[in-house]
Amino acid sequence: MSRRGEIDAIVVGAGVAGASLALALARDGFEVAVVESHVPKAWQSTDEVDARVVALAADAMALFDDLGVWSDILGARASGYRRMCVWDALAPGQLIFDAADDGKADLGWIVENRLLQHVLWQALASANADVSAPRVFAQAAIESLDQDAQGVSVALDDGTRLRARLLVAADGAQSALRVRLGIATLHHDYDQRAIVAHVTTERAHEHTAWQRFQPGGPLALLPLSDGRSSIVWSRPSADAERLLALDDAEFLAELGCATDFRLGAIIASTPRRAIPLQLRLAERYVEGRCVLLGDAAHSVHPLAGQGLNLGLRDVANLREQCSAARSRAGDIGAAHLLRRYERERRSENTMAARALDLIERIYGSDRMAVAAARGLALGLADRVAPLKHLLSAGAAGRL
Repeated sequence: MSRRGEIDAIVVGAGVAGASLALALARDGFEVAVVESHVPKAWQSTDEVDARVVALAADAMALFDDLGVWSDILGARASGYRRMCVWDALAPGQLIFDAADDGKADLGWIVENRLLQHVLWQALASANADVSAPRVFAQAAIESLDQDAQGVSVALDDGTRLRARLLVAADGAQSALRVRLGIATLHHDYDQRAIVAHVTTERAHEHTAWQRFQPGGPLALLPLSDGRSSIVWSRPSADAERLLALDDAEFLAELGCATDFRLGAIIASTPRRAIPLQLRLAERYVEGRCVLLGDAAHSVHPLAGQGLNLGLRDVANLREQCSAARSRAGDIGAAHLLRRYERERRSENTMAARALDLIERIYGSDRMAVAAARGLALGLADRVAPLKHLLSAGAAGRL
């Protein structure tokens, strides 16, 4: 697919989204280079479970399966969850999703972020010996970038020069490439922090993801393969600082109350850490032959665990656009192709971000009238089968 010394695509950033796209494009026969400034720390099964976990939807699993890495992920420490239970701290009513209702074994899978990065990085490294596989430039950064009507040229700080028809910025929420391209973002600081840790509970997690909406932010308990649960507890920043400062006994007691003791008492916890929560949406995804992907394009509230899934849907869409262009002997960096990707993905990502933001505002309110309406909505959604199926399918990426 090369032309006058060009390759097809340069992917900057080998996080989960960037590495997945590079592997997908190479699998489809494109010549790809990957530029990554940091080599991910190796994952080992003897390591403590990474504090940051993600909830993978069915379409994410299908993508990883197609890339040939799902068996490695599943064989490590992935934990399937069969049910999801959502309830409100201030109102009756709950919403329960069960995979069996749709004839599925699992609703999704809880996987360590570092495990995903490790497996994908190993796939890139092992494929690098193949001349048709992605060329990986590790511990390298872009020093200069120029583009014209035919392609994009970059110079790396190690002296390497690359030219491609398409450049993909997948370098994370603080994307330096997005800034270099002059793409502005809409930014909102929630003034919240997500407290993350892994906890041992009195009762088994029942392969269920539990989420309780509380004033100030939601609390999720996500089932791990070793029987523990991973917590993601969103709190106003000042209260998060207070919770971090508690001793273990005080923290476990307060966390138990916050969980409504659905899994009994909280017996033990790993060290706690807190992650600032922000909404960031790129005002556009395309600049010439450069395109944003994943967190470089959007960062959303974690209350529904959709951040990474949205990024992987970016991957699937851009892959589809590139394959369609190749089938017509077209240019994968053509403006109409990238605009189609931007139109489709920016629309879905913005709607998802706005919906999550609205849910956070509604369910974070302590006004009793609002709480009563929330409880009614949860109970209604649980009883109306078509609506419940639609919500379940949307969360699983099956729409």
